[in-house]
This record gives sequence, structure tokens and C-alpha cells, in this order.
Amino acid sequence: MTELSIIQKTYDLIKWYVPILNRLPKEHKFQLGNRTIELLYNILETLIEAKFTKQKQTKLESLNVSLSVLRYQTRLLFDFSLFSIQRYEYASKMIDDIGNELGGWLKKLQK
Repeated sequence: MTELSIIQKTYDLIKWYVPILNRLPKEHKFQLGNRTIELLYNILETLIEAKFTKQKQTKLESLNVSLSVLRYQTRLLFDFSLFSIQRYEYASKMIDDIGNELGGWLKKLQK
């Protein structure tokens, strides 16, 4: 099945990110780790819902906020020294790619 690129990128981010988050130290795993995992799954679910609904714009606009929160959560992982600079850069690039595609999808809907 061919999937929208933004959905595939989000899926790939989850596959990469979740095993890392599951290995966080206990003091960070249950707050930052679990919240980040939940946010990632919510982003994926919202993208899939947007693919099939007529009210795409509302769903997609809410994702801008979610991606911003994800960026900060990722930065916290790095600032708490739970992430290497390479992982931080990789995660940031993937999140930015998803954000760029989201922006393109929103612009397309506004035309």
C-alpha cells in the first residue's frame, strides 16, 4: 500500500524513537519518555484521520502545535544529556521534514 509521505515519515520516526525512549532512565521514562511516545502516536493518528476526513485543515493545523511540543521534548532529552548530538540532529531533521510536509499540505488545502 502506498502511503502519504508525511504518514510514512511519521511512522519511521516512531519506529526509530520509541525504542530509544523506552530505554530512558526511570526518572525520565515515565514523564518525558511516555509523554513523547504518546504525542508521537497522536501525531500519526491525526495524520491518518486527516487523510480520510473532509475537515482536513482543522486536524492538520492542530498538528503544528503537536510538532512544536515534540521539538521541545526532543530538546529536553538533549539538554538532560539523554540524547547524543547525533540523535538530536537526526530527530530534529525528521521532525522538520514532517513539519515541512505538513506546511505544504496546509498550503495546498488553502488554494
